[in-house]
Amino acid sequence: MTIKELIKIYEEKKKKYGIQAYRYISVVLQEAKEQHKKDFSGKDHEQSWRAFKGKNLEKLIEYIITDEVQNLGLRVINGSSLERTNSANLSKELSLVKRNLIVDYGEFGSHLPDVDLIIYDPKTSKIIAVLSSKVTLRERIAQTGYWKIKLASDEATKHIKVYFVTPDEDGTLTIKKPAKKGRAIVEVDTDGSYVLSEINIEESKKVKMFDKFIDDLKKLLK
Repeated sequence: MTIKELIKIYEEKKKKYGIQAYRYISVVLQEAKEQHKKDFSGKDHEQSWRAFKGKNLEKLIEYIITDEVQNLGLRVINGSSLERTNSANLSKELSLVKRNLIVDYGEFGSHLPDVDLIIYDPKTSKIIAVLSSKVTLRERIAQTGYWKIKLASDEATKHIKVYFVTPDEDGTLTIKKPAKKGRAIVEVDTDGSYVLSEINIEESKKVKMFDKFIDDLKKLLK
């Protein structure tokens, strides 16, 4: 099972469901898991699958949004590629992107926040938004809230929007009140979350279905 095969399963859903295909990400992952199991020859399939799912969910989201992001004159880059690459080996554009995202820890150095996708303006290397993506909130949401607070505390990075994108498979975001802890963190400590789910959620200014993402991105550019 590869990311290309995962994208192929998603494209089949797109033929069937059109612009609503994003709602079936969990179905895509379930079908991919079955294929992954057939191809797997080791001892612990669950562990192998979790690693594959975590790594490739962000790549699938990148695939889904890239064309529309580019149509707005922006670009998407995977956060781990910036983290791994020495600044000297980056293009001027990406070197500036990296510099524009860095968090200063004083005597303990400067470090990049843990984000999966970075959306930026290629003309200026200005970062518009960063996205973290996980299948459930409990895996990463507190960390996402932490990075929002760190970015907001510096004049150079306070404009960067920090979003969480998730299929929300454990239903943390479904109900607004009484809010579960993960939803409370999204509402208070992030710029919002976009949900790829068959289940309709109680939306708010900060918690929305994924189809609102590009429209909200457009509003940031005005």
